[in-house]
Amino acid sequence: MTLEFRDGVAVVDGEPRVLVTADYPYYRDDPAVWADRLRAVRDELGIEVITCYLPWRHHQPSPGTPPDFTGATHPSRDVIGFLELCRDLGLKVIGKPGPFIHAEVTYGGLPDWVCPDHDPAIEALVGASGEPLRWADSPDRAPGRTLPAPLGAVFSAMAAEWLSAAGKVLSGAPVAALQIANEGIYTNGALPLTAYDHSPSGLAFHRGRPAGADRGRGHAEYLAEVYRVWTQATGTDLPVVVNLNPPTVEELDDWLARVRPELWDGITYGFTNWMGVVSSDPDAHARYVIAAKRAPGPNLEENWGFSELYDPAYADAATSFHQSLLALAAGATGVNVYTGVSTSGWLPDLDSAHGGVYPDCAPIRADGTASEKAPVVRALAGFFARHGAEFLECEPVRSQAFGLYLPYAGIAALDKREGQGGPGCGRALRAFHDRMRAQGCDYDLFDLETVTAERLARCAAVTVPGGPFMHRHVQELLAAYEGRVVVDGPVPALDEDMRPCSLLTPSEPVAQENPVLYGRADAYLRSHPGRDVHYLTVLVQDDGDGPVGVRTPLGDVEVLAARGGAAVLRLTGDGLDDLLVKGVNGWLDSAVAARVTFAGETVAAPAPGDLVRIGR
Repeated sequence: MTLEFRDGVAVVDGEPRVLVTADYPYYRDDPAVWADRLRAVRDELGIEVITCYLPWRHHQPSPGTPPDFTGATHPSRDVIGFLELCRDLGLKVIGKPGPFIHAEVTYGGLPDWVCPDHDPAIEALVGASGEPLRWADSPDRAPGRTLPAPLGAVFSAMAAEWLSAAGKVLSGAPVAALQIANEGIYTNGALPLTAYDHSPSGLAFHRGRPAGADRGRGHAEYLAEVYRVWTQATGTDLPVVVNLNPPTVEELDDWLARVRPELWDGITYGFTNWMGVVSSDPDAHARYVIAAKRAPGPNLEENWGFSELYDPAYADAATSFHQSLLALAAGATGVNVYTGVSTSGWLPDLDSAHGGVYPDCAPIRADGTASEKAPVVRALAGFFARHGAEFLECEPVRSQAFGLYLPYAGIAALDKREGQGGPGCGRALRAFHDRMRAQGCDYDLFDLETVTAERLARCAAVTVPGGPFMHRHVQELLAAYEGRVVVDGPVPALDEDMRPCSLLTPSEPVAQENPVLYGRADAYLRSHPGRDVHYLTVLVQDDGDGPVGVRTPLGDVEVLAARGGAAVLRLTGDGLDDLLVKGVNGWLDSAVAARVTFAGETVAAPAPGDLVRIGR
């Protein structure tokens, strides 16, 4: 199998595919059960691509010896044997060598000997206050270990040696792609811009860069540079993807200013889930959708395994199923089951903060048996294995868009003045998201400085944040646009060089008819440009009892799902085709006989339960 990413879409052996993967932390399990667990992921979950971190501290605990990838010092370090098992079982792998991985591993997977506290020659990561920034593994570990500056000469050389060694192991079959870093660099992609990096090497990177209105661009270029350096260090020609964490509510502008996939030069955007239960929390919903829309790419960590560590709602598969479908509906090109397998044995130095089973409620239990989540994952994987290519061919039905003007995000992130007279991007984006959700409308999201006129023309209206200035070429693009331009705030009167430029003629916000006729749910529609085929995703909110009615181009659809449940349907000119409907949510004590009615046909579960039809 050959894998490449084209515009964020996984292309497998020449065919676009919704990338459905499952993570297995081999380093937390007894090697004697690796084959059994991998076989369970393949056979019980229907997933053929494994993702796995390679913890640096696990494979190279001492600086004086090379990394152990064969199990010479401990069987759980035999990643070469693990990859051979994957190959023998017909599984492909996305390897994730870090160098920082988080994954509830001590010191985020970094070995102790790269810590500036251990070796003063290693430059420390420093925040805007001048204090070293630390990584705390658990609440009772205070203040935590100091993190190394990514571009510091000593650590950079150490990380390059590790990534080169790992890259050699990961360069052959069955490895199809790599993921570098974790959620930014040190799981800090959503932190304020002031949180990194003010070390001497970080300041040296910024020094001499052109000054201008876009005060956040240097931070975005810094992130892009670390990604470039670490990718190059692997020495492979495999496709590379990253996994940004979604923005926090408070630091939305910081995230927007920093996360600019347009600067990554071939590295594919990806994102993670960890922000709350979207079916009950509007803030979590907004953060999740914005992350999914920022750029095309897969969700690389959807929480299917943790309830004790995060939220008890994840004990039931309905929560993760809902969020997986939301990711794909909002724009993601794949989903990951994190983790697919619960594990129960690891070396103390790898993780001393968590004991027992990790995670507590994965689809494959720690004893290797399939949990009640397994059939849900298998249905999800089976549906998109059959229809994923067509799903991606279908175009989201979106008549409105939000245009990010990222210089405003940088100003707001660094000045923290948004809402007090200063320009910003986050507040306007969040207000737009809430308005679109209230109207039941999907929307596009793009960077105004790089968007093409063709993409802009696909929408009837675009909302942009207002402020005192805007790049001249952006104003010219919007002035030539034949749709409606809604400016949230003052109409710009200057260009980026502060010369007079006022080309925008703003319109009033556009109200749209909500396609959700009744019920408490969100609905997303994708339509094929050349065939009478549509995919409807219905996402029931936690307080949504009873059926949901949705208007589509082929007629009205009624879906009955559990509270917090979800459905994805394939609709054609001939009627209702394949479908998945979650009829049970044990966490919310909601169970219905899942049902869909469309074009005079009703398909229903015979008793309270889920409804699955694949390959009609």
